[in-house]
Order: sequence, then C-alpha cells, then structure tokens
Amino acid sequence: MRLIHTADWQIGKPYGTVADEQKRFRLQQERINAVGRIRDVVRLQNAELVLVAGDLFDSPTPDTTAVLEVLELIGEMEVPVLVIPGNHDHGAPGSVWHRDDFQRHQRTKAPNLQLLLERQPLVLESAVVLPCPLLRNQDNTDPTQWLRGLDWSSLPTDRPRIVLAHGGVHGFSGRNYEGDEEAQAGANNQIDLAALPVAQIDYIALGDWHNLKQVSELAWYPGTPEPDRFDQGEDNQRGQVLLVDLQRGAPAAVTPQTTGRIQWHNLTMRFSGDGDLDRFDRQLQDCIAGRVARDLLRLEVSGSLSLAGHRRYQQRLNDLQNQLLRLRIKGECQQSPEAAELEQLTARSEDPLIAQVAQQLQQRLGRESDPDSDEASRIRTALCELFRFTTTR
Repeated sequence: MRLIHTADWQIGKPYGTVADEQKRFRLQQERINAVGRIRDVVRLQNAELVLVAGDLFDSPTPDTTAVLEVLELIGEMEVPVLVIPGNHDHGAPGSVWHRDDFQRHQRTKAPNLQLLLERQPLVLESAVVLPCPLLRNQDNTDPTQWLRGLDWSSLPTDRPRIVLAHGGVHGFSGRNYEGDEEAQAGANNQIDLAALPVAQIDYIALGDWHNLKQVSELAWYPGTPEPDRFDQGEDNQRGQVLLVDLQRGAPAAVTPQTTGRIQWHNLTMRFSGDGDLDRFDRQLQDCIAGRVARDLLRLEVSGSLSLAGHRRYQQRLNDLQNQLLRLRIKGECQQSPEAAELEQLTARSEDPLIAQVAQQLQQRLGRESDPDSDEASRIRTALCELFRFTTTR
C-alpha cells in the first residue's frame, strides 16, 4: 500500500514573536495552505491513506474558522485521513475533538477523517494501524506501552502494520518549540522503541520532532509540512511529508515530498569595513532573491562600519523589515568614524557649534580605553547622528 505520513501541522500557531499582525496572519494562513499542498501530493502520488501523527492543531481549543478551513481541505483529499491527538491538541475532555462544532462539521466537510482516541488496533482493508494517542498534554507513561500486551497473533498477517504515535524517543528527545531559543523538552511522552516487537511491525509513524529524521530502521519523523523555525543545525530538513510504500514483512520505501513554502534563514555577517556592504547584499540576494513576505531572517552581526556605511546598513535593515515576514537581529554592528568623516565634522567653519560638539565627542572617544564599552558606543552613536544631521539637511 501507499500512504502519506505527516504530523505537526499546528494549525492556529500564534507566532507571538512576530510583531506585525498582518504578517502573523500570513504565517498562520500558510500553515493552512500547506494542507492544500498535502492534498495535492495525495492526488499526484495516488496515496491510499493519510496518517497525521499528532498536533494537527496548535492548541486543544483552536478557532472554529481554522477548524472549518482544515476540515474542508481534508475532505478534498478523498482518502481516509487517520488522526491522533498530540501534546498540543491532546484528547482530554474539553479539547477540540470533543467539541460539538468539530463533530458536526467533520461529518459534513470531512467524513474521510477518522479520529483515533482509543488505543486499540484499527484493521483496514490494506493495513493495520496501531494508534497511540495522547490524551493529555504531558504523560510520564509511554504512549506505546499498550502494544507490549497486544496479542499479535490476532491481527491479519497479509497487510502491513503501522504504529502511529506522538512523542520523543529514548536517546533522541524532542524539543521545546515554544521559545525562540530551543531547549530540551522534559521526559514526558517518551517512546521506548526498543521495547516494541520489531518483527511484528512494518512502519512506525511518529510526530513531535519538527525536522525530518529517521530514528530507527522502522521509525520516522516527517517534520513539519510548513517550516516554523529558524535553521536548527544538523538534520535541518523541514517543509515536507513522507510518501511511504509498504508491504507486510518488507522494508518501507520512504520518499520525502516537498510541501513547504515560507523560508527561514540564518545569516552571519562580520563587517570589517564599508566594502563588506556589497558582500552583505550578495548574501541577502542568495537568501531572499527579492521575494516579498515569504521569508524570515535571523541575522547575527558584528564588526563595524564608517558613519556613512552604518547609515547605509541601517537603510538596508529598514528595507528588510518591510520585505521580510520577520527580521531578528542578534549582535550589533558598531559605528567607527573614519578620519575623513571626523574632519568633515570638526572642521565645519560654517557650523562652529557642530564643529565644537564633534571635537568634544572625538576627544571623549579618544579617552575611552575600551572601544567596545557602552560609553564608547554612545559616543559613536552621537557622532553618527551628528553626521547624519549634517549630511541630510
């Protein structure tokens, strides 16, 4: 059989670190649009089944409008879509899965969606699915533990067996995706893959880790279908679903299928002089290529520029703020007046007051023993503002 393995759609993600309301909405809507791209993959690849391994929604109480949009797109997939709750959209009473609006609209808009809240085998015509839903946000028990007592001989032997679960695995924990800086998550919802009878299982469809990763011979994380994080270093492959071809007793054939659209970039830039501004522009072009409202950039900067160069640098940052969905800056590019710029300020016979202030600032800067001190930075800022005032009025 052929199926699509996906997880961590997190529809309704708030993107609280993005200040602009319109840009937040754009990012939220793109997560819904990604479901439409999953639908297209299902059709193009003639998949028979879609497995959503948890966190379809970002919270257990998503907005009804978002629920309706997602249900409409799932209905258009026209194949069975099996869903388990994850830690974000857990299956406890009061969560979205138990709400009247979800249940009513699911019956009419997405009758092909089947929610799996029970830890018991689901025998389909072409596969056996072994769901391990999360019924609370955090659980210190292994969600696959029920499989250790399963009578495997009671299952059909002529079709592949699939474990569907959400959580970290021993030796490879998930991450906390709530903050900008990632931290290791706790030991809740941990899955012990070694405790599962490998010979009885053909594929383990996992959710929770937001990058593509194979964690055992049978177990895969598909990552998020739409990226939601800046690059995380190793194993940084996001924005896809997995196309899985299965048969009982044979290795799975797993092929990533691209579904992401929004791009998240990391860029490190050290300025050693104004000539580096051209190199900065080339790197930005390589990352963004002129796209508008389709990229987020985390920029780590250091070094220094002349007063004129720093003004050009600030203009580039202003343009990026408008062009990007988000610009996050780490570090600082210092202002380092060149001799010609200082002379331009201190030798202004037509503006003796400006010349006097510039001379005093230059003297104070010369007395600073630490060029990176806060006081030195304030003096350079004052000189830059003075330079800007005299060159733009």
